[in-house]
Amino acid sequence: MFNQLNIVPRWIIFTLDILISCISLTVAYLIKHNFDLSTLNYVEFSQNILIVTVINTIVFFSVRTYSGIIRYTSAQDSFRILFAVLISNGAFILLNLLVIALGNHPLISNSVLVVNGLACFLLMVTYRILVKYFFLYIKNLKLDKKRAIIYGAGEAGVATKRTFDNDYKVNKNIIAFIDDDQRKVGKTIDGIKILDAKDLPNLIAQHELDEIIFASYTIPIEHKNKVVDMCLENDIKVLNIPPQDVWVSGKLQPTQIQKINIEDLLNRKSIEIDIASIQNELKGKRILITGAAGSIGSEIVRQLLKFDVSLIIMCDQSETALHHLYLEIEETHTDLNFHAYIGDVKDQSRMQNLFDTYKPHYVYHAAAYKHVPLMEDNASECVKTNVLGTKTISDLAVKHGVLKFVMISTDKAVNPTNVMGASKRIAEIYVQSLNKSIHTKDFSFNNSYSELTHAVPVTKFITTRFGNVLGSNGSVIPRFKQQIEKGGPITVTHPEITRYFMTIPEACRLVLEAGCMGNGGEIYIFDMGKSVKIIDLAKRMIRLAGLIPNHDIKIEYSGLRPGEKLFEELLNNNENTMPTHHEKIMIGKVREYYFNEVESQIYGLITHAKNNDDLQVVKAMKQIVQEFKSKNSVFEEIDLALNTL
Repeated sequence: MFNQLNIVPRWIIFTLDILISCISLTVAYLIKHNFDLSTLNYVEFSQNILIVTVINTIVFFSVRTYSGIIRYTSAQDSFRILFAVLISNGAFILLNLLVIALGNHPLISNSVLVVNGLACFLLMVTYRILVKYFFLYIKNLKLDKKRAIIYGAGEAGVATKRTFDNDYKVNKNIIAFIDDDQRKVGKTIDGIKILDAKDLPNLIAQHELDEIIFASYTIPIEHKNKVVDMCLENDIKVLNIPPQDVWVSGKLQPTQIQKINIEDLLNRKSIEIDIASIQNELKGKRILITGAAGSIGSEIVRQLLKFDVSLIIMCDQSETALHHLYLEIEETHTDLNFHAYIGDVKDQSRMQNLFDTYKPHYVYHAAAYKHVPLMEDNASECVKTNVLGTKTISDLAVKHGVLKFVMISTDKAVNPTNVMGASKRIAEIYVQSLNKSIHTKDFSFNNSYSELTHAVPVTKFITTRFGNVLGSNGSVIPRFKQQIEKGGPITVTHPEITRYFMTIPEACRLVLEAGCMGNGGEIYIFDMGKSVKIIDLAKRMIRLAGLIPNHDIKIEYSGLRPGEKLFEELLNNNENTMPTHHEKIMIGKVREYYFNEVESQIYGLITHAKNNDDLQVVKAMKQIVQEFKSKNSVFEEIDLALNTL
């Protein structure tokens, strides 16, 4: 019933405040006269009650002591009341001084004023707190409360607890805080005891928990995973608070405390990059990002916004996605110089216009087709974008004296079993051989296929190679979420299939770091951590949704798709790595190729692609990348034919 009460009108609160100010003055007079009413001057008392009422009416209205919602009274409301009481008593003192200056007796003694001020402040704050705790008590009378524990007794944990307290719609009973900091264990916050996180298994058994809320940003991800698994096994709902920078106006809202996402559990320790070095290198530079509207490209753009660059050129052929990115940046970075450029990387004349117009110093080449089964059915288009597109942009980079060209590659380029992976490996080979060629003493392009007749040999080509990124367009996690929302089934291609995962921001930070440290010709390989079994990922996502695998949501196996591997690799058998100063970045030592030979082969490959002859395209790809062996694909017959020769 009380939860249905409307917010008390402000005029009632205002009237109560004025009434309390009169009561506090009465109390002050009674204390002065030792509660002996016979000694009280009723004329003086009546005059001062009238004066207090007038002064406080003006002050309380000006300071707006009535503006707060009483059931949500906070320290800020207390400071507002204190300020109002000090002003009203100060006004009375000034009035007293004026009366004395005119040769009359003071209206009121200083002792009465002091007691009046203390009593007024105490009573006004007390009745607000009593109302607040009355509503909190009524809220906690519910019989269907969910018993919850908050993991983390720091500022975020306290904010979480008070967020629930201040929202009558939230039906939770916080029975304890738990924390890893032994200095906090045994103490209390708002009457709630802080317990040792090591005792969580016992707490689960003793308190019959319904929920656990992670309200700490310092819990190691490995430990967090263990706690989550323990909770899921005991049918305990796991919630998470968002990063502090997304709190609404610096305050946590109940709606922001939601079920923990699988991305939160796959995240690793935050990667540190050399911000100063990247800033020094990129300061004042014009930077081109191809594929800027994609998952990786758009995040590179967002990362670059943190640096003092001269111009960001965002190039993509997707109008809608690029428009959304442009509007996002326009709203948040009005002081930056950026431009959205619609164009296809394989369109020579359009890209020529881009370089002629904006003359970029740096290029981050993220434009590529990436979906394996789709590219298996569209091999020619895959080569046109992933190979011809890379060749077009890299050739223009050399011609226009671009300082650095950073190519975004994939782990599927290693021992490729599909057209997409092979196309990315060919793109790697091209930019590496081009880098080697333009930085040799006998720099020249004698091959008749070469278009680099006016090249400027300064460009350093750097390749970055990593695996799947969490939340990218079309990746497995968004797909599983959609299937769970629809009630299943979840489709997994194979019970043993595994993949590496990395967050998009993490990958892009490493791209910037690698681009900064590269001297040209390197293939940088990122530490992807441990590979994840997709079936385990699917089961965990179902449990996080509060459901039971193969009971509420079925898991079905669809079989490996065309070109799909069971296990992804970051290096082939003939490659190894060298460490760098960054523990998450390694340099892959790969086979080197001669540019003239590579360009001749790629020219033939592109010719087949322009003729849309998929069979000849794949044959040509296998001649360039000899470790390319098709799997679960119609192109396996090419491998059989080559083996019989």
